Amino acid sequence: MELRHGNLLIRRALPTDAAQLAAWWNDGVVMAHAGFPNGIGTDADTVEKQLLSDDTHRFIIESEGVSIGEMCWRETSPATAEIGIKICNPAYQNRGLGKTLLRLFIEALFRQGFSCIEVSTMLSNRRAQHVYEQLGFGEKTLVKDGRTAPDGAVYSYLTYKLYRP
Repeated sequence: MELRHGNLLIRRALPTDAAQLAAWWNDGVVMAHAGFPNGIGTDADTVEKQLLSDDTHRFIIESEGVSIGEMCWRETSPATAEIGIKICNPAYQNRGLGKTLLRLFIEALFRQGFSCIEVSTMLSNRRAQHVYEQLGFGEKTLVKDGRTAPDGAVYSYLTYKLYRP
């Protein structure tokens, strides 16, 4: 899958992207929203192996040829895909790009035959909740104390569903 919109490109993550992904995943500022304020402590070799064998389909987001974030999806049932997105470069955050990128990604997954898209976000991430609700996600489920971070902190999160029209 390769998706374009103006200066934006969503492309499959390649083994050559492993170092960038590891840098983002080890950055506590980038990963704090997911409950990892100290990053996840991985390395490029481990990420490269995941890219080659993972059942998660990982993508790099580019703007004018610069890698600015990542997206992913994985099949959770025959008709359902769970997605994720991170705009990792702070210069590109809070510019409405996430909503545009999600819309492109979701439309592509529906064209692939999925009838339901799921996404989850930390209960404290109000901005993401607002974006998901604007995109039409509903059927919200609260998972109380459902995630434990490596530092022992326990987090609640929301899961949203969006059905193909």
